Amino acid sequence: MIHITLPDGSQREFPGPVTVAEVAASIGAGLAKAALAGKIGDKVVDTSYQITADSALSIVTAKDADGLEVIRHSTAHLLAYAVKELFPDAQVTIGPVIENGFYYDFAYKRPFTPEDLVAIEKRMAELASKDEPVVRRVLPRDDAVAYFKDLGEHYKAEIIASIPSNEDVSLYREGNFEDLCRGPHVPSTGKLKFFKLMKVAGAYWRGDHRNEMLQRVYGTAWATKDELQQYLTMLEEAEKRDHRKLGRELDLFHIDEHSPGTVFWHPKGWTVWQEVEQYMRRVYRDNGYQEVKGPQILDQGLWEKTGHWDKYRENMFVTESEKRDYALKPMNCPGHIIIFKQGIKSYRDLPLRFGEFGQCHRNEPTGGLHGIMRVRAFTQDDGHIFCTEDQIQSEVVAFTTLLQKVYKDFGFTDIIYKLSTRPEKRIGSEESWDRAENALAEGLRASGCEFEYLPGEGAFYGPKIEYTLKDALGRPWQCGTIQVDPNMPERLDAEFVGEDGARHRPIMLHRAIVGSLERFIGILIEQHAGALPTWLAPVQVSVLNITDAQSDYCREIAAKLQKALPNQGLRVALDLRNEKITYKIREHSMQKLPYILVAGDKEKAAGAVAVRARGNRDLGVMSVDAFIELIANDIATKA
Repeated sequence: MIHITLPDGSQREFPGPVTVAEVAASIGAGLAKAALAGKIGDKVVDTSYQITADSALSIVTAKDADGLEVIRHSTAHLLAYAVKELFPDAQVTIGPVIENGFYYDFAYKRPFTPEDLVAIEKRMAELASKDEPVVRRVLPRDDAVAYFKDLGEHYKAEIIASIPSNEDVSLYREGNFEDLCRGPHVPSTGKLKFFKLMKVAGAYWRGDHRNEMLQRVYGTAWATKDELQQYLTMLEEAEKRDHRKLGRELDLFHIDEHSPGTVFWHPKGWTVWQEVEQYMRRVYRDNGYQEVKGPQILDQGLWEKTGHWDKYRENMFVTESEKRDYALKPMNCPGHIIIFKQGIKSYRDLPLRFGEFGQCHRNEPTGGLHGIMRVRAFTQDDGHIFCTEDQIQSEVVAFTTLLQKVYKDFGFTDIIYKLSTRPEKRIGSEESWDRAENALAEGLRASGCEFEYLPGEGAFYGPKIEYTLKDALGRPWQCGTIQVDPNMPERLDAEFVGEDGARHRPIMLHRAIVGSLERFIGILIEQHAGALPTWLAPVQVSVLNITDAQSDYCREIAAKLQKALPNQGLRVALDLRNEKITYKIREHSMQKLPYILVAGDKEKAAGAVAVRARGNRDLGVMSVDAFIELIANDIATKA
């Protein structure tokens, strides 16, 4: 007898081997119809999977995260099926699931057009409506290589040939199309109903620029029509908020072919940058950090000692001078250890917190560059805390509290916390890993944070916490981190004198809150759709006259505003052009300014201004002093 234990603890008994589909049918016709796969332990399997021993089983449906994964993976294969139907000469390569969807890479003699995507999507819907069964079979590796070579699928044959020769491979067939895949897949194509092809892009075979350029077709798939529509609506809104588009429209920055992967900041954009940097500088100052500055170029030998040369050499910019090899720093940590090592450090000096707005360079591939979100030259709000093992937990608590306040000030309140634990390949004793992981976990608990574990995702030398914020569209952005590192102090021979008079290695905590300032500003632009809060806005208020008769009065107002606040004036634009006031108001509104002040003869006579707030809100007429009080409150509260 086979005993199947269900998620509610109940058991079902079968006289012999039984498939997942048969178990689902024994529970009810509705579940049998909804079943997409099964889950035995942590393994997701096809509904045709045969269970031969007592097992705990849950039936996976479209309501489950695993079910959505199966849907997307199966839809990628449906895409390849449709392409082969319409373009028989196209060769299929790989088609994985990605966030919110999938893609499939094809080799074809000409680029796919937008019209091709429409035709492919239509053919996918037709194939899905046939509700063809998806059938799995297993072949020895060499037989599978020969099979795909006979089909003319040379890329697929190459993939299979890289698998060890003593292994079998699984293939899935739907109708006239058969593809290599580990699975699982939906039981039939009729389960695939809510999908859309998004775009086509170039991609090198196996991600190597020396190989052939393939065509990557991206798509999305969802469990319900409503979920698909919500996602497409979100994409429409995201397109409106695209920081690259808004960067041009608001005259903030541009990317230029003369220096690909770097940012040319315009005056308005650099004002935003400075506000972010100066805010973070105050955060450093008020929370026990000492700001430092390390050099941009460091000797190759140092990078060899730290291990970066072996791991990151291809992503490092290198140079030579007087027969010595150097590299532009891809990260700031080695420089901070060199600073730490100057002079004798005592246990009384710990924790010692260094912070730097350190510019880093990484030779990212051209295809990975994305506006100011992914660049080759960027500046981090980088910090390193040198402490003892006993101080890790308290530093995590302090850092987490600080990070939460910073994110709130920038308009983010939804934060996801993840703790990455020891990987399979690691250094250090199990006891030291236990202590480090426990310190991070207890630090999060003491901060009142619910978190999830990411088993095996830590660095080879230590665990880490990832802080991921969610923006106004619900998109996640991993910005903050704190990471335990006993390795680099060991490699670079950093020491402190302990209470016992002996020399000890410090623990190094790598930490960042906003991460790359370029990327974070891009996130801010998209979060606020370019309408940055008053304290961050590059221009906070514009002053407009109706006729030339108010020009001098408007100049006086602008001058007063520019000196209005202690230690900082307001950022003011003065517009005295001989244009219709409606035209000028519209033009300044398009720049998403927080406030527009208008003065005509009545306002001039009363020593007042008409105030318009962003979003076409008319706040009426008020004195200049009353307006200063209003905007000062906006800035102080970061509203």
